[in-house]
Formats: sequence, C-alpha cells, structure tokens
Amino acid sequence: QLETLEQEEQERLELRAHPVEKRTHMVSHQHGMTVTKTLREGEAEPQCWSFSYGRDELQGLMLEGASLLLLRVLACRWAVPPGLVFPAIDTEGHLCTSSY
Repeated sequence: QLETLEQEEQERLELRAHPVEKRTHMVSHQHGMTVTKTLREGEAEPQCWSFSYGRDELQGLMLEGASLLLLRVLACRWAVPPGLVFPAIDTEGHLCTSSY
C-alpha cells in the first residue's frame, strides 16, 4: 500500500544565452492528485499548467521513484510478469500508461 504523497522534478538546460528550466510538482490530496508544470525560457515570465486527476484514475499509479524500485525488484528476480501495465504521468503532466 505504498503511495506517493508528493514529488518534485527539476530540469535545467544551460544554453549560452537561452537557459531553459522545467519543473514538475505533484501532490496527493483527498480527491486525487494535482500536477503543476512550470516552464521558464531565458528571462521570460514562467508559464504554468496544472492538471488534476481523481483517485479512480490513479489506481495503481506508478511514478518515477516507484518505477525505479519496481525495476530493481524485477531485475533481481530475473522475471517480468506478462502484461505488467500501470498508469503513469508523462513528461507533459498527462495521464498515460507504462508497460514493462
């Protein structure tokens, strides 16, 4: 019954005069989860997007940290059950599926 309560990701690209910074913040709440994406390019004002997902949509959600843990367990066992598919959140913050 492990559950991600909060997760933050940050990516920064240093390109000479045009740095790009991407942040993703995911937080669990009573009704599900909210994902907030922030993009800042150069000196421009940051752009923000927010997505909310209900508990039913997220049943079995596999975020990055949990996915890495599962991959290590599967590697130790040298076996991947057939049809192993989980809901996940893609790099844009949208709900998708992840299969192993």
